[in-house]
Formats: sequence, C-alpha cells, structure tokens
Amino acid sequence: MFELSPKLKQQLSFLKELEKLKAIQRKTIVKPDNNRQENSAEHSWHIAVQAMTLHEYAEEPVEISRVINMLLLHDIVEIDAGDTFAFASHSELSGQETKELEAAQRLFGLLPASQGEVFMALWLEFEQAQTPDARFARAMDCLLPVIQNMDCEGGTWAKYQISRSQVLKRNKHLEKIAPKLWAYLLQQIDISVQHGWLQGI
Repeated sequence: MFELSPKLKQQLSFLKELEKLKAIQRKTIVKPDNNRQENSAEHSWHIAVQAMTLHEYAEEPVEISRVINMLLLHDIVEIDAGDTFAFASHSELSGQETKELEAAQRLFGLLPASQGEVFMALWLEFEQAQTPDARFARAMDCLLPVIQNMDCEGGTWAKYQISRSQVLKRNKHLEKIAPKLWAYLLQQIDISVQHGWLQGI
C-alpha cells in the first residue's frame, strides 16, 4: 500500500486549502456568465495569462516565470483575510495589511518549510513592489480590471461612481513600467468619461 510522505501530506493539505479561494467573490463581474461576480481564483489565473501575453511591453527586463508565480500566489491570503475593493476607503482597509500577513504565514506554513519560505518570499516581494518583476506584476493586477470594466460598459466603476483620478492613481505605476500600456489606459479612461462610466474628476 502506498504511504504518503510527510512532505506530500503537507503539500496536499495546502492544495486542498486553495479550494477556498474559489469562494472569495470580487466586485468585478464576469460578463460572459450572466454578469456574475468573479472569484479570486479566476482573477489570479487571468492576470497570470495577461502577464504572459503582455510582458513584452515591460520597460524593464522581467523574468516572466517569477511574475507569473507572484500573480498566482498574491491573492491566496484572501482565503483568511477576504477581498478588499480596489477603491475601498482608508477606514475599510484598516488592519487589512496585518490580516493578510497573518494569512500568508498560516497558509504558506501548511507547506514543507523550505517550499513555504519560497512562496512567502514571492508574496512579500509582490507586496513590497521594489523589484522589476514585482512592479510589473502589480501593474498587471491593476490593469486587468480596467479591461474588464471597459468590456462591461463601466462595470464596477459605474456602479460605485468611481472617478477618473481614482483609476489614474491606482494605475500610476504603469506609466514608467509599461508606457505603451499606460497610453492604452489613458485612452480607455477618456472613453469611459465620455460615456459617463467614470466620473470626470
């Protein structure tokens, strides 16, 4: 009879825990599926594929495999900490950073120590956004909702009366990280304001 090694037991425990990410709902809607809410697991997959597709536009050299790894891991903490709306108020975000760090420690702690440390380091690198890989990953995380909201005639922007300045502030890193994608973003924002999907302030 096959007996699971302690290492494999830990890895399987981690993978089973990830199933919970599929139950974390985001504000973004999935247009092709009757405008239901997107879940965080779908979001992580989508931005990873987006990064694969668009990494040629990165101004700094990036190691795309590391970027993808960060994007696949970055929202796992939402299993414990929940999702926060991109344009939530400061009061709504109070304590979120601590919750997410504690979640990362618990979830990556399910893995064998050496593997958990690698995953934790990638997660922290993404959060700190100090390396070219992390900066590009963060930019991809912010860009996808722009594409999705444009495809949904404003989507969450229109629903929550988000302003032009809020979207620009959230995506400001894109200007230096990927200038051509920044130009695309500015064009989309102007179109959104013209249609009334974004507030013009």
